[in-house]
Amino acid sequence: MCLDIDDTLIDFTAASRRSLEALIGRTDAWELWERVTDEHVARVVSGELDYAEMHARRTQAFLAELGTCVGLAEAAELEVGRKELLRTSWRLFDDVLPCLEWLTAAGVRVAAVTNASGAHQREKLAGLGLARFFDYVAIAGEVGVAKPDPVMFHSVCFKLGCDMSETVHVGDKLRTDAVGARDAGLGGVWLNRGEADVDVPAGVHVISSLAELPELLVSEFVRIGVPAQR
Repeated sequence: MCLDIDDTLIDFTAASRRSLEALIGRTDAWELWERVTDEHVARVVSGELDYAEMHARRTQAFLAELGTCVGLAEAAELEVGRKELLRTSWRLFDDVLPCLEWLTAAGVRVAAVTNASGAHQREKLAGLGLARFFDYVAIAGEVGVAKPDPVMFHSVCFKLGCDMSETVHVGDKLRTDAVGARDAGLGGVWLNRGEADVDVPAGVHVISSLAELPELLVSEFVRIGVPAQR
């Protein structure tokens, strides 16, 4: 079983929105922040930047789009303040611990699969008490590819010792997570926590809560919902 982290296990968007609003004093720039972030994460995955430098350059580029020019050192200082606020804002969704406990009791091997910074994500998992549930944590910057690249999913299956047909990936992004996993030969599950009127491609399963995952695994992915051979 593979699980995305941000907005699947941890309410990333709510925390990140709060920290961004504190940084710039306005509430209307979230879509711009996401676009600039995606552009800079792609540069990390390609090897052009490391995560530490990316964060400062992302903030610098974002502020420039808003018409505020700052140097890289000032952008780095602003990013430190934003991250401190983030660290006090992380919250798990209510359905996370019961789901992870069920997977553990069933003997299912579990991986966290993320396109974000390794140190950043491992800190969150540890701080929120989730690290103990994962057999492996896959970081895009460390693997050298990012979701939805099939190599990302295949590398996780290799680490877990599972065939693609015996592995399911769950995430909040329809294309990046669910469709990417399906196209890589895994079971693809989209965790749709509220987005409406979206055409879901064939072969993708949809749940609105992780509370629905055990039943889906038992009914649709029989080899996942039973104790794994270790």
